[in-house]
Amino acid sequence: MDRELETALLSAVDQRFDDQLDFLKELVSHPSTRGREQSAQDFMAGELKERGLSVDRWQIDVEDIRHLPGFSPVIGPYEDAVNVVGTHKSKARTGRSLILNGHIDVVPEGPLDMWDPPPFAPHIDGDAFFGRGAGDMKAGLVGNLFALDALKACGLAPAADVFFQSVVEEECTGNGALACMQRGYKADAALIPEPFSEALVTAQVGVIWFQVHLKGLPTHVAYAGDGSNAIEAAIPLINALHKLEDKWNGPDLRHPDFAHHHHPLNLNVGKITGGDWTSSVPAWCVFDVRMGVYPGQSIDAMRAEIEAVLLEAAESNVFLKENKPSVVYHGFLAEGYALSEDTSEGAVASISTLEAAHTAVTGEPLGKVAITATTDSRFFGLYADTPALVYGPKAEAIHGFNEHVSIESINRITKATALFIANWCGTEKL
Repeated sequence: MDRELETALLSAVDQRFDDQLDFLKELVSHPSTRGREQSAQDFMAGELKERGLSVDRWQIDVEDIRHLPGFSPVIGPYEDAVNVVGTHKSKARTGRSLILNGHIDVVPEGPLDMWDPPPFAPHIDGDAFFGRGAGDMKAGLVGNLFALDALKACGLAPAADVFFQSVVEEECTGNGALACMQRGYKADAALIPEPFSEALVTAQVGVIWFQVHLKGLPTHVAYAGDGSNAIEAAIPLINALHKLEDKWNGPDLRHPDFAHHHHPLNLNVGKITGGDWTSSVPAWCVFDVRMGVYPGQSIDAMRAEIEAVLLEAAESNVFLKENKPSVVYHGFLAEGYALSEDTSEGAVASISTLEAAHTAVTGEPLGKVAITATTDSRFFGLYADTPALVYGPKAEAIHGFNEHVSIESINRITKATALFIANWCGTEKL
């Protein structure tokens, strides 16, 4: 890219940056937790249409994707799961095509009294932009769009097809991104601006979600010794799962990308419910677990080991020995993905292009990081033979209280994305 175009693109981002923050405020004000994304998706679809993109808005049908690699099981209806894709069709198609992917769904906000500014009332304090989903990952989603706007402001468009994807389900299954693949969206590379502090994600863990269901023997608490407490019976099973977690984190089992990470695979008991009455020994208990797995590990093999550990632990409980726990899988059955293992020409070229864009904006080399979370990049890298670059702004307290994202970082990421698009796709006149 010549210096004149680079300068023009960077200037175009700056000139529209106040508008970009206003756009982000509007998007964050939509409480797009799972099942409530429709208003945010309506807003995105309208903005894409206004920009002249061809808009595809559809309701995901589980039956369309259930058979595909990477599918994660769901509980409940999907009538409220809506994806939005805006397509730019190049006239010349002389460049390399690109998917700009981001998710619109956000995690629940938790108790409102533990937030300072309310979670869906976006608030700026200095360099921090506060709000649920501001960092994870609406700032990146908006940055993708305003990077395209910067090209348009310079009288240019990508010289290759570009697919702007706003998907649901990233926080629980990834089935939104999978539904885009099933619908036929494919490109030479994908860029996903998840909030990992302006570094390129070289590897990510996979994730398994499961529930453990326990049945107890109810009785009046006055005769508790005659019953079996299903909630207390969960404790040894949870302890057994943590021992498995310790085993999987052993240095001899680690994936090379995580060799120097102290504890790459994290087990979390994220929810527990049980019982019906304070003075009754609880007859039932269900606890929800999240567990990480390494790239290259078999999900089926990991599931088998989890189930074996639970059954072994149940053998030491007099009641559970005869009333075995059952395991139900819902949500993530996500494989790990390592971009570092992709030595294809497309991967090398896309990484090099991003490195150049990042350095042009920041003056620093592009950092590399292996993360202990998962993203939708696995669908592109594992199932579509498409290098997936995860590169987004600096954010803090994602999934926590007072989530916020750095405004200066949003600006830098948007600029780097604009340069990346121009270099990767090439440009043509409007």
